[in-house]
Amino acid sequence: MKKILSLVLILTMVFSLAACGNSGTTESSTPEATSGPESSAAPEENMPSSESTAPTESVPQDEESSQPETGTGSTSLVVYFSWSGNTESVANEIHAQTGADVFEIVPAEPYTDDYDTLLDIAQDEQANDARPAIADTVDHFEQYDVVYLGYPNWWGDMPMILYTFLDDYDFSGKTIAPFVTSGGSGFSGTIGTIESMEPDATVTEGLSLGSSESANPAAAVTEWLAGISISVPAS
Repeated sequence: MKKILSLVLILTMVFSLAACGNSGTTESSTPEATSGPESSAAPEENMPSSESTAPTESVPQDEESSQPETGTGSTSLVVYFSWSGNTESVANEIHAQTGADVFEIVPAEPYTDDYDTLLDIAQDEQANDARPAIADTVDHFEQYDVVYLGYPNWWGDMPMILYTFLDDYDFSGKTIAPFVTSGGSGFSGTIGTIESMEPDATVTEGLSLGSSESANPAAAVTEWLAGISISVPAS
């Protein structure tokens, strides 16, 4: 009888130990990593390039409507092409001081955001005397007497899309006031090019600004406007 009782006690202890062992195994099987934030965090370098890198010249859609429109009744127009933003800065200052309408020359096929690639494209366009298409048109171009025409210096010349613009519109009887931004090359003879392309227009002295000057062009624009004797509306 004692042997039987002893056997029962041993079996009871074995079952108890087995139950405790199973309980410990269940708790330890839960991975700690699931409670931590690192398992779901994506490194920034894995973001798509379109999100992590903003194009230099792009304008958010909700800001486009704030651009002054053409065809408002003004007799002066600021026309500009800008890739890095330098020429745009000068164009905005001319608009602020003159109240002129504004038209940005935007390529129908956008240029690359990569500077080195852009250099090759610009050189190829010059070699082929290309006429890149412009995305939009100027409304009521005939109403403008004065056109402030701005562009960067690319390979010692205007970007070829400026040639497209000059080919597309009749400047007869108008005054063209050119302005350029560059790393130091200035107009590189482009004023003469404009004069030869638009022989029936009057071309004024131009405004040339370096890259650093274009960031704060107010004083230079004021002096230039006074020097070319174009009347500025009273504020």
